[in-house]
Amino acid sequence: MASPEKTMPQHDEARVSPTRRDEIAAAGSELIGGPLGRWARVGGSRLTPVKVVALVAIGMFALGMVQKIPCYDWAWFRGTSSQYTHACYSDIPHLFLGRGFSEGLVPYFDRLDGDMEYLEYPVLTGLFMQVAAWLTPSGGSIQHREQIYWMVNAGMLMICAAIIAVCVARTHRRRPWDGLLVALAPAFALTATINWDLLAVALTAAAMLMWSRGRALAFGILIGLATAAKLYPVLLLGPLLVLCWRAGRYREYGTALLGAAGAWLVVNLPVMLAAPEGWKKFYTFSQERQVDFGSFWLIITQRTGESIEVDTVNTYATALMLLACAGIAGLALTAPRRPRFAQLAFLVVAAFVLTNKVYSPQYVLWLIPLAALARPRWRDFLIWQACEVMYFLGIWMYLAYTTSGDKHQGLPPEGYQLAIALHLLGTLYLCAVVVRDVLMPERDVVRQDGSDDPSGGVLDRATDVFVLGQAAHPPRHAAHAVEGPRVEWGRTGPAAR
Repeated sequence: MASPEKTMPQHDEARVSPTRRDEIAAAGSELIGGPLGRWARVGGSRLTPVKVVALVAIGMFALGMVQKIPCYDWAWFRGTSSQYTHACYSDIPHLFLGRGFSEGLVPYFDRLDGDMEYLEYPVLTGLFMQVAAWLTPSGGSIQHREQIYWMVNAGMLMICAAIIAVCVARTHRRRPWDGLLVALAPAFALTATINWDLLAVALTAAAMLMWSRGRALAFGILIGLATAAKLYPVLLLGPLLVLCWRAGRYREYGTALLGAAGAWLVVNLPVMLAAPEGWKKFYTFSQERQVDFGSFWLIITQRTGESIEVDTVNTYATALMLLACAGIAGLALTAPRRPRFAQLAFLVVAAFVLTNKVYSPQYVLWLIPLAALARPRWRDFLIWQACEVMYFLGIWMYLAYTTSGDKHQGLPPEGYQLAIALHLLGTLYLCAVVVRDVLMPERDVVRQDGSDDPSGGVLDRATDVFVLGQAAHPPRHAAHAVEGPRVEWGRTGPAAR
């Protein structure tokens, strides 16, 4: 029986216009003159879609920096709750002093004063922080140096933001405008300078781009570097394994895996050998960390009034994550058509976010590029973003409540629990829509023009060699005679709702 992937028509030239396929994009385009008409001249401007996406991303990042002005001017330095009531908190200036960068201490090698003995970040992120410290002048007051340190980091993170937007815009060759989902995401602008997560996100986005171009080794190296900056990127190797298993692309996966392991070791091994105590702090801290902000575990402890032992939480969270991964693997092997790489990548990272014992507001940055590739539809994306913005406001108002003493200015625990629930429900909603697209590929907006997996690289239009369940016995209408017409998966009409 012929494989459905063999029937895929080639559509590599014409770009997909979102204003013709997405009612939200069409409505939003009224701000700049309305939807693209059928007689519009395309390609006559030097401002290509990728350039527009990059400029919009930089502009939104700058607006996010403007939102931090109250803290930059005074709230980081005068009182605890004011930085929460203005919703402009950032770890960056505080850790400049708290992790010894202001004193010239070397991360992982020099012991710190206080409860945290060593820097609790992965090695590549520590290097990023150290480079910013080297670029910060040593003269002036400590407040001035903290301000400059944040500005230096913001400049470096802005480069990461532009890279992310460009990589997303280029991953799906025919859908560059999907990068605007990242560039215009409100949660992206609000959380971009809270911490250093954008470094790992940029490396992961670049890795996805490399895989879409069939460059398995480059993908692996970038994933290894991303994992050396943050732990979550290694999760992408799981769904990729299942997809390569289904398509029989073992050599490419092995190349990617070796590249990832080699790049991670190149970054980590020197510090691991020279400063083992400092190097392992990130991993021990992650294990020892108690139930913290943003997780459903916190709702349980606050509602019951009973704490949960950290070992118990670690065990249950790991078990839930493994169950979720098993479910995603089963979905990948039994789906009527092989899922797209971006779809499974989003699902596995979302599962980690949902089951983890902590959800810091900047963790949404991990999901935004993957969501833009997995489900590039404005309505669903904005519903999810609205939930994340509510959580962003909720956590700061809750911290304002807990740090304002007897005044209790802010959001009480019950209100914060509602904000957590909104975050969880919004993420689950987007996961449900992606799963529906996997089970009903005709509803996948990326595939409605006959495409297969634009981010799949060697998986794109590949023949399945291992499937389970009904996928092993496709319906007869999926087959075609050699002389007969090709079967087009998806539609060329308006996007499904």
